Amino acid sequence: MSAQPVNPNLPPDHVTVFIDGVELTAPKGSMIIQAADKAGIAIPRFCYHDKLAVAANCRMCLVDTEVGGRSAPKPSPACATPVMDGLKVFTRNEKALRSQRNVMEFLLVNHPLDCPVCDQGGECELQDVAMGYGRSVSRFAERKRVVADEDIGPLVATEMTRCIHCTRCVRFTAEIAGTYELGGMYRGENLQIGTYDGKPLTTELSGNVVDVCPVGALTNKVFQFRARPWELVARESLGYHDPMGSNLYLHVRRGEVLRTVPRDNEAVNECWLSDRDRYSHQGLQAADRASVPLRKVDGQWREVSWAEGLAAAAAILGANRGDALGVLAHPATSNEEGGLLALLAGELGSGNLDHRIGNRDFSDGAVAEPFALPLAEIGQADLVVLVGSNIRHELPLLHARLRQAQVKRNARIHAINPVDFDFTFNLAGKRIVPPSQLAQALGDAALREAARGATRAVVIVGAIAENHPQAAAIRVAARDFAAATGASLCRIPQGANALGLARAGVVPAARGVAAMFEQPRSAYLLHGIEPGLDFADTAAALKALNAAQVVALSHYACESTRAVADVILPIAALPEIEATLTNLDGVEQLAHAGAKPPGQAREGWRVLRALGGELGLPGFEFNDLAGARALLQGRGPVAPRAGRAGEAGGNGLELALVPAIYRVDAVVRRAAALQAHPLNRAPGIALNPDDAARAGLVDGAMAKIKAAHGAATLPVAVDARVAAGVAWIDGGHGATAPLGAGRVEVVKA
Repeated sequence: MSAQPVNPNLPPDHVTVFIDGVELTAPKGSMIIQAADKAGIAIPRFCYHDKLAVAANCRMCLVDTEVGGRSAPKPSPACATPVMDGLKVFTRNEKALRSQRNVMEFLLVNHPLDCPVCDQGGECELQDVAMGYGRSVSRFAERKRVVADEDIGPLVATEMTRCIHCTRCVRFTAEIAGTYELGGMYRGENLQIGTYDGKPLTTELSGNVVDVCPVGALTNKVFQFRARPWELVARESLGYHDPMGSNLYLHVRRGEVLRTVPRDNEAVNECWLSDRDRYSHQGLQAADRASVPLRKVDGQWREVSWAEGLAAAAAILGANRGDALGVLAHPATSNEEGGLLALLAGELGSGNLDHRIGNRDFSDGAVAEPFALPLAEIGQADLVVLVGSNIRHELPLLHARLRQAQVKRNARIHAINPVDFDFTFNLAGKRIVPPSQLAQALGDAALREAARGATRAVVIVGAIAENHPQAAAIRVAARDFAAATGASLCRIPQGANALGLARAGVVPAARGVAAMFEQPRSAYLLHGIEPGLDFADTAAALKALNAAQVVALSHYACESTRAVADVILPIAALPEIEATLTNLDGVEQLAHAGAKPPGQAREGWRVLRALGGELGLPGFEFNDLAGARALLQGRGPVAPRAGRAGEAGGNGLELALVPAIYRVDAVVRRAAALQAHPLNRAPGIALNPDDAARAGLVDGAMAKIKAAHGAATLPVAVDARVAAGVAWIDGGHGATAPLGAGRVEVVKA
């Protein structure tokens, strides 16, 4: 064989291969199956996945190969055989087909062949490949193997007798999730896949094992036995529980979302989806969904027509124009609805408008900003500094990218946090300090020197920092760190669409959210907010709202909304509308309507248009969403007016308030499966052992917690991961909402 390349014009890092007679070029070191996929040549497979390490377990991808006129003595697995110059590959000759059919027969030997009752039926890779390569009649007559099922949590159902030992799920939990929770026990045909300890999966990405499983061994427990795939209509939509804006499909039947699956987008979520985005659709069917306009008459709620509800809302807003009106939007509100809210507030003469309902420090007038480094490039960083962030819970898929950066590029990751959170990557360095010392810790000389020496450094500022009463100082320190070291500054926006709302002008020209409660307005318009749980300062919010007239455009007629509102107008949630959201890269992404809004609920933009028309405001004459978008076109971002700094004074322990992964918004809070997830901690307070000992508290004891504007009684967890002088509390719970931020006094109950 000649040493000369087949094609001398090829780049030095490519080779020429021939697959089924088709001449192709492929990068050196790539596998035959990758070259075939790029050319659109189908090779059957089960264990291969382009995001996972090669295992070559199933042998379904066996092909015949020839080099220099000499055929290989036996078939080669296409997933594990690298290309070489002049290699000839035959995927459909007699030798290859015979091997593939033999493998298919072996794979079906122990399979239960229960397609009619299997949830994977209709979209099963084993079923599809068996149609092409399987025998019509099995020659196997012996007793089939049966494997006992494990309960691995509320999200993933198991039927392990169907398992074909491809190990995709094992590799996913090891390589992508980083939790190493699934593994193989025993050997040969006795191999069993499961959790080593028989406990539920604890990864925040567990639903992805359903996607990677090529058979019905692992299926969606929430979707189980609800519908067949061919009954479903796929609608392109977005995740709306964090600012990443994961691309996904809503699978809908008769106007109801039955399941959610990932939609590939390498720039955002690759091919993965967090459990929070995958299973939150359960919350759309909650018992307290707002489905009909409600009006409070003589202290009692009654259902009214849309005409009466709009008239009552317009009467409140019209009687409280100008500075008397406050307008507040949830930070997951769409760009269109946010823009119409800003227009409505402006036409009513009110500059009291805000979406930063979870923040506490407004002294620098900060709003959400796009990441300085695109999300897809963060995985290429060689040094990352996390500041005030439990990144695994805030942005699960960014956490997965950071893990890949470390595994594949040996990235050094440093953390500055009040709690030594559990990450699935190793930390090159960590400083566990109270939240008030986060800014000071960024001045560490050794850390700055390491960042200067990095080719691509990134500093990521998370929710603990952004929502702290002295967040402005932390932001200044982070900007100084980035400027001094050349690092890219990435502040995680607080809310799924905070960046879009900032651009849409949903920011204060007069009073922000804190000032609106400190100096209460006589009327408020709330959009998509659960008042008892969504505000940073719950006590101040409820005090101001209870003393005012309130119009609530709400997804839920929940107890806290009923307590403060005078009129509730039901609006559709994001899976039920067409809308755009702006992700953390600053890219506008489109979501299509999937489910039908319940009852008489309407899209938020329709309700705002009707309110504007009822009030006789100019600009609200449009008839459709295209008209609304045209109206808002060209309305640039508004510089927000700076407000006051937060209050962090008082005595006692400094509070580290961490957003709970499955308590971030009203929809997630009502998703029953997510509330049963092991990562969903019950309300409680975690203390450093020394602080617990001084207070006379032991693990599991009840403690009284007193804050500046509220109090609570919570169980205590003694946890050495918590910094001394810090109390760790998860947000989003009714029990912890009264505590706010700042400092708390903890005593034995």
